Amino acid sequence: MTHKIFWSAPYQTELDTVITHLDGDQVQVADTIFFAFSGGQESDAGTLGGHPVLTAEKRDMSIVYTLPAGHGLQAGDAVKMHIDWERRYRLMRLHFAAEMVLQLVYQLRPGIERIGAHIAADKARVDFASETSLAPLFGEIEAATQRLVAAGLPIVTAFSDEQAGRRYWEVEGFARMACGGTHPRTTAEVGKIRLKRKNTGKGKERIEIMLDAGLQTA
Repeated sequence: MTHKIFWSAPYQTELDTVITHLDGDQVQVADTIFFAFSGGQESDAGTLGGHPVLTAEKRDMSIVYTLPAGHGLQAGDAVKMHIDWERRYRLMRLHFAAEMVLQLVYQLRPGIERIGAHIAADKARVDFASETSLAPLFGEIEAATQRLVAAGLPIVTAFSDEQAGRRYWEVEGFARMACGGTHPRTTAEVGKIRLKRKNTGKGKERIEIMLDAGLQTA
């Protein structure tokens, strides 16, 4: 099992760790700050032992990192891990922006079904099963997100089942949701967002979420 420090310390950008298993170009480490694609959130970018991480993949309770051929590392080697902080921070902010939008759509359209989500560093999206446009809700959603941002409420993250690796986030008075992604400390860090509607097919509605302001600093 890989010890996932990105959950307890999502603002940490470098880490000394040890290679525990190696299969050609696929490497596992004892501890990691490098998030692997999960729950719609894209993987971090960065390096391991001075080599670029090409892919990061969850396998049960472990994470496998693929390095370029000829990396020369061996099991037992002490290595340093670095992540691209600018990318991580945008992913964190966009992830929670998407979570706010999702919860607000649930409140405004009770019973609506989420059918997909994706969080990249340039924008996030949430897909819903809906026969009618969600665009008329955008004014209320944007106003509500800005109230949450202005309030600067703490975003609490913790385990609901540590042995199974299940986690959640909670903003008191707003919502609680199962989630294993990385999030900022407070709603204030999300900043102002912009929404865009897309129809991706019959009975499907997509809300795209962009950060309106420049990159915030942690």
